[in-house]
Amino acid sequence: MNINEAAAVVSGGASGLGLATARKVIDAGGHAVLLDINEEHGTKSAAELGARARFVATDISSEEQVRAAVNAAMDFMGRITLAVNCAGILLPAKVLGRDGPLSAESFLRSLTINLLGSFVLLKEAANVMQANEPNADLERGVIVNTASVAAFEGQIGQAGYSASKGGVVGMTLPIARELARFGIRVNTIAPGIFLTPMMAGLPQDVQDSLGRQVPFPPRLGRPDEYADLVASIYSNAMINGETIRLDGAIRMQPR
Repeated sequence: MNINEAAAVVSGGASGLGLATARKVIDAGGHAVLLDINEEHGTKSAAELGARARFVATDISSEEQVRAAVNAAMDFMGRITLAVNCAGILLPAKVLGRDGPLSAESFLRSLTINLLGSFVLLKEAANVMQANEPNADLERGVIVNTASVAAFEGQIGQAGYSASKGGVVGMTLPIARELARFGIRVNTIAPGIFLTPMMAGLPQDVQDSLGRQVPFPPRLGRPDEYADLVASIYSNAMINGETIRLDGAIRMQPR
């Protein structure tokens, strides 16, 4: 699959990892539709990317809204060959906190946005990808999910987040195996500590301290480095059913 011909839908596309991925596709010559709940940032980001980009306001946890967004993307691009799940939330909270046990509602919210949301876009995108004309390798599309190193080394206060990202990792292989007959590959990236908008809001000394925890390079990851890996996955037909850590060899401590 050639990134310069990609027709991509990217959740969480208004900023951070999602925006960097959409920019990678656009800069290569492809098209991208940004899905995000933040209309102000999404509209601005799509305008900055130019005529080959569109924004569709989308609550990724709503099956109805995601289906409508995928249909809008099809109307704009004529097909979808790449779907990237970058939308997610981090709701840090201890199971037994100062105000009592963690509520089931809070735990479920992490699962709903991070895991269910990823699944909903994945299956809706795959549904339209199966009708694509296959290339020489019989490929019809590529799906890239975003997990986290927290799926493997969740810290104290990350029960819901780690469970949701662990679920993303867990569904990758069985779905890749199922969609293989359609020529649709499914992979997951598990980033370490990256300079996302949430991280950028922290004081510089805190950012520097977090960066020094990474063995090498001793800094926060850049969104464009995530986008580079998406492009590599997209172009390499043998990468399928994998979860790839992108973390500078960090292994998170308990807290």
